[in-house]
Amino acid sequence: MNEKLKREVKRNEERMIAFRRDLHRHPELSWQEIRTTNRVVEELGRIGLECRRMEPTGVVAELVGGKPGKTVALRADMDALPVMELSETLAYKSENDGKMHACGHDAHTAMLLNAAEALVSVKDELCGTVRFIFQPAEEITEGAEAMIEQGVMTGVDNVFGIHIWSQMPMNTISCNVGPVFASADVVEVHFTGRGGHGAMPHACVDASVVASAFVMGAQAIVSRETDPLEPAVFTVGRMDVGTRYNVIAEHAVLEGTVRAFNPQVREKLEQAIRRYAEHLAATYGATADVTYRYGTHAVINEADSAMLAQRIVMDIFGRNVLFSDRPTTAGEDFSYYLQDTPGCFALVGSGNAEKDTEWAHHHGRFNVDEDAMVLGAELYAQYAFAYLTENPF
Repeated sequence: MNEKLKREVKRNEERMIAFRRDLHRHPELSWQEIRTTNRVVEELGRIGLECRRMEPTGVVAELVGGKPGKTVALRADMDALPVMELSETLAYKSENDGKMHACGHDAHTAMLLNAAEALVSVKDELCGTVRFIFQPAEEITEGAEAMIEQGVMTGVDNVFGIHIWSQMPMNTISCNVGPVFASADVVEVHFTGRGGHGAMPHACVDASVVASAFVMGAQAIVSRETDPLEPAVFTVGRMDVGTRYNVIAEHAVLEGTVRAFNPQVREKLEQAIRRYAEHLAATYGATADVTYRYGTHAVINEADSAMLAQRIVMDIFGRNVLFSDRPTTAGEDFSYYLQDTPGCFALVGSGNAEKDTEWAHHHGRFNVDEDAMVLGAELYAQYAFAYLTENPF
């Protein structure tokens, strides 16, 4: 543990919270983070770090230490969600109607800036380089790939990220070895039947019946075709069918999501969904067209990196802070950074009933216990310092 990092993070706590609240008041959706990018650039300039603006939004900066060594990347996401903020009393409530930082990305950005400033203070002691990645468009799972395509991972030896997590108690941090977030795919099924008069179903092929049968029957894909010890989810979240009460629908469009941790299970789910849709449609005399789009990969923490993070948590905050949270079937495009580079992703608990911060992510009342941000900022900084110190050339 570097004591100076701890002091610097704590010293900058008020500035960090003020910055987070500024972002919260001015949320910007994916690929629209113009003001956010500008504010991050301003702060990086204030602490003496040169940075590169990404296209169309996003920022990357580097701190080269006083001693040679490897490169570790720290990542924070910046985008907000198309969610209406429901709090009536929050002093820093969103000023952009229908847009809200309902997932904690404002806190992530502020924490990483605090960590960057703390690391600048120990520059001469650093054995290598820290790269700071401020990523756009996580919520639509496009930002990480775009940043990687623009070279942010070139030369990186290890990567670390953090997510504020309202479903974990305040003063807890989780960084398990292995699965953390699931892969997240999108599936669309288009059934085509033969429309007609609602009073003459015998002359038609009812697409609504086909679609309904698919929604019910396809649940057997998870319950009967996947290993019960391998978590999997198939949810149909949208069904668009029919035009009028007495018209038999010719078309039905279903949209859903598929979640898994094991790539082989992921592939099997896609194959089974296609088979169910096509065979079921044929049974009713209809046809099916399935579009399956792979989204984020599963976030799988590399063992050495996760164990380093766990050790840092215990050394700095105490054993009682280290929390073993179950993997979540939510998605996270941090997974793209881990495809070719070892690293890990930590969850910092922010749930506190007394401060009303236990609302689910993406809810209109979501908020962050800002005391958790000190833990997150120091974890960012201490992880980078420890990795570079313990992994020389």
